Amino acid sequence: MADRQLGWAVVGCGWVARDYVIPAIHAAANGRVVALCDRDPSRLGSLGTSDLSAVLSNPKVEAVYVATPNDQHRLVVAACAEAGKHVLCEKPMATNSADAAAMVDACAGAGVTLGIAYDQRFHAAHRHLRTLIAEGALGTITQARIFYACWLPPDWTADNWRADPRRAGGGALWDLAPHGIDLLEVLLDTSWSDLHALTQKRVHPYDVDDGAVLTGRFADGTLGTIQVAYNCPDTYPRRTLELVGTRAMAVATDTMGQTPGGTLTLIDAATGAGSAVPVPDPDRSPFLNQIEAFGEAVLSGRPFAFPAERDLRLFTLMERSCR
Repeated sequence: MADRQLGWAVVGCGWVARDYVIPAIHAAANGRVVALCDRDPSRLGSLGTSDLSAVLSNPKVEAVYVATPNDQHRLVVAACAEAGKHVLCEKPMATNSADAAAMVDACAGAGVTLGIAYDQRFHAAHRHLRTLIAEGALGTITQARIFYACWLPPDWTADNWRADPRRAGGGALWDLAPHGIDLLEVLLDTSWSDLHALTQKRVHPYDVDDGAVLTGRFADGTLGTIQVAYNCPDTYPRRTLELVGTRAMAVATDTMGQTPGGTLTLIDAATGAGSAVPVPDPDRSPFLNQIEAFGEAVLSGRPFAFPAERDLRLFTLMERSCR
C-alpha cells in the first residue's frame, strides 16, 4: 500500500467510468474514490451527487477524472482548475481546439496538472512493444497501421450523445482516432509531421461520420495509417496494430480497447517466422496503470509523463485533418 492515497472524484459516471475507471481507482495502491458526480446520482450510492460545486469544495478531493460528454469538458475542467484540483480528462479533449486550449491555459494558470486519458499508452502489450522498439528489435520502422472499430447504431444507448455532433464534436474519427494518433507517437518516439483524414457516412443515419481513414507521416519518415469505424460488426476482427520494420514486424491483436490481454507477435524479416512475445503483467488493467501513473506524478510533485501541451498539439492536428 502506498504511503498516501490520492483522493479522486469522478465526474460523469457513464459506462467507461462505471466499468473501468472507478474499479481502477479502487484497485490503485495510491488512490481512493471520495466522490462521484453525475446528473443522475441515484445509482452512485453514498458518494454520489449531482452538485459539482459540492464535489469541488470537498477538501478530500484532490484529483478529478472527467468523463462527461465532450462538450462539457471545458466547463468542468475550468471549474476543477479554479478549485485547485488536478484533472485527468477523457479523450477527445473537447469539441474544438479553442476549448481544448482554454483547458490547458486554465490548468496551467491554476498550477494544477492536466492529463488526457489515453489509456492505450498504458496497456501492458503497448508498454512492452515500446521497449522492444527502443531496443531496436524491429529495426527501421517504415509503416505503422491501426484498425480500431466497433458497431455503434443510433440506439446504442438511451442517450447516445456520441452520435450528436454538438455534444461529441464528431463521430468515429473524433471518438476512436485520438487513441491511435497518440499511441503511434508514444510507440515510435517521434512526432506526426502531417495528418490527413477521409470520413464516411455509410451505414448509420446520424449526423456524424461512422467511419474514417487517417494517413500521415512522422518526422522520421515513418508512414502511418489509422482506420476507425462505428460501422464494423463486433463479430469481425477489428482491433489490430501493425508496425513494419526492417528486422521484424510487430502484430498486436485485440490490445486496442478498454480491456487488458490480447496477443503480441513478432515476425522475423529474414525467415518470415512468427513468434509470440510474452508481455509482463498482461492482465493488469490499462486504466489501473494510468490512474497509478497520474497519481504518482501528483503525489510526488513531478510532471506527468505526457504534458497537456503535447496532447493539445495532437488534438489540433486531428481537428485540422478533417476540417
